[in-house]
Amino acid sequence: MSKRIAICPGSFDPITNGHLDIIERAAAIFDEVIVAVLENSSKAPLFDVEERLTLIRDVTTHLPNVTADAFGGLLVEYAAEREAATIVRGLRAVSDFEYELQIASINKKLNEDVETLFMMTNSQYSFLSSSIVKEVAKYGASVNELVPVQVEEALRRKFEASRQP
Repeated sequence: MSKRIAICPGSFDPITNGHLDIIERAAAIFDEVIVAVLENSSKAPLFDVEERLTLIRDVTTHLPNVTADAFGGLLVEYAAEREAATIVRGLRAVSDFEYELQIASINKKLNEDVETLFMMTNSQYSFLSSSIVKEVAKYGASVNELVPVQVEEALRRKFEASRQP
């Protein structure tokens, strides 16, 4: 029997408790889960790709079947390279569904062997996004209920360094 491999793609700038919830639940279903950080040169992320990969690895050490990797280009091509048959996407609200459905549809057209699995996020994270976390952390407010402790510390260091003259 072949391994059931799934990819959880995203920018993860930074990884949040909502992301981690989806990753943990995917890890309970699949033999292997690859958390795939999209390398997008058109965006100016707070954390570079290596920093994001390190944070993901740090907060998923309790999940032995989870790895972190970076990719560029088309997700379905990356999925084929990694022999993954499933893309796992978290949905926070109905508004996410329309966009994600478009992406899933084009991915299916590009590679009919790759399925997309939508997981509803835990309701306590339905409002949560990396952008919100960065905005809150930028002003020094606590994000300890929104992100793992390693991420909160990394955010604090980033924003303290940016305030230095």
